[in-house]
Amino acid sequence: MTMSRILVGTSLVAIMLVTSGCGAFGGKGKPRQPVETPSAEEIFKELDAEKGDAGPESTIWDIFKKREDPGRVGAVNRYLWNSSLDVLDFLPVETIDPFSGVITTGYGTPPGGGRAYRATILISDPALDARSLNLALHTRSGPVDPATVRAIEDAILTRARQLRKEDSRF
Repeated sequence: MTMSRILVGTSLVAIMLVTSGCGAFGGKGKPRQPVETPSAEEIFKELDAEKGDAGPESTIWDIFKKREDPGRVGAVNRYLWNSSLDVLDFLPVETIDPFSGVITTGYGTPPGGGRAYRATILISDPALDARSLNLALHTRSGPVDPATVRAIEDAILTRARQLRKEDSRF
């Protein structure tokens, strides 16, 4: 048993020595040539040449194409955005991101109320409907009753429709 272990160990050491020396003798006679890469300007010129002439970006026929909704700011409905700020104007705004549609407020007390509220509003769709608006309302003691949240969402949606109606008059 010990003799077989000695033979296996010796053969493994011999294999390792042979394979480790494989790269020691090859390629010493000829030096490696540096790799030549084109500059960024040359690459851009080649890409432009491959694209060819793309033609004008707009034509006279573009005036007949469907235009985007004027009530859209990025991916956020501007009427919902403005009505959210309008309805919850008693809350101090902490952060606003019109591109993602998130409004975060601090604690504030509504006029005539005694409890402080905090809101996080997410406007996730450019459409003017209830599924575009998500409202999370909290007090210092925890979340608010879902009926209260629904009532505030309804107030925001109603105000958004009023703003849209006022805009359509002009």
